[in-house]
Amino acid sequence: MKFPNPHTLNQIADLIQCEFIGNPDFPVLGMNEIHVVEAGDIVFVDHPKYYNKALESAATIVLINKKVDCPEGKALLVSDDPFRDFNKLTQHFKPFRASNTAISDTSKIGDNTIIQPNCFIGNNVVIGNHCIIHSNVSIYDDAVIGDHVTIHSGTVLGANAFYYKNRPEGYDQLKSGGRVVIQNHVDIGAACTIDRGVTGDTIIGEGSKLDNQIQIGHDTAIGKKCLIASQVGIAGCVVIEDEVTIWGQVGCTSGITIGEKAVVQAQSGISKSLPGGKVYFGYPAEEVRVKLKELAAIRQIPKLLEILKSKKL
Repeated sequence: MKFPNPHTLNQIADLIQCEFIGNPDFPVLGMNEIHVVEAGDIVFVDHPKYYNKALESAATIVLINKKVDCPEGKALLVSDDPFRDFNKLTQHFKPFRASNTAISDTSKIGDNTIIQPNCFIGNNVVIGNHCIIHSNVSIYDDAVIGDHVTIHSGTVLGANAFYYKNRPEGYDQLKSGGRVVIQNHVDIGAACTIDRGVTGDTIIGEGSKLDNQIQIGHDTAIGKKCLIASQVGIAGCVVIEDEVTIWGQVGCTSGITIGEKAVVQAQSGISKSLPGGKVYFGYPAEEVRVKLKELAAIRQIPKLLEILKSKKL
């Protein structure tokens, strides 16, 4: 998420009332999660296990809960609670804005696009040309939808990320200030839910087709010409490369990559990154030939037990 205007390190420290290490005029251009940070971005870290990863990332401003040596060319914001202060910055730069109309006056809707009754189109939404948005679709603020896109009834684009910190008093949600981006020629089925990025974009690539009742988590990027069947659940920060096929009721953990032209068969569970160009099945998902051999071997266990029992006699 880039700020509307550049800020200085001193200005950001004043906003969240914390100490800083570095030049007061050090430029701050935005804020992002660690997997999408760029120079000029703030990244937050609140656990020693991830200090080095944050300090060595592309981010040039690190919001951290301990005074440490500041890497050359970077700056630190030292906070007793980086999670809380990251939320403060999101709230400041991307505050929730209530709507009082079904289709916001700030939205932009292209030529020959049809919006069916009972849809909600939020603030600063952009919808391209020749789209069909069926009834009871909700498109939250800042979503971007390309040309020739079809979205079926009951789908929600832009709900908050499922991202919480466990505190003694309860779960504290990391606020979402990112977007959903739907590229050209995408079809989205009924009752799908695609969450917005925390600070970046959740992306559905050009020409991809989604069936009904699919959940896609925050900051996930789906490539071009992917096919995803009904009741698939994809966690946050997943990269699905071009022309991947995922059949029904597949579940996918966060932060992994599924390679180009991979095929994942129905009811599989994806617990790690999968190379492209192969067919996968099972839980945990493995190459289908390997998994079928395992299942065939398992079926032989009762027979082997009977042989062992007979030898004991």
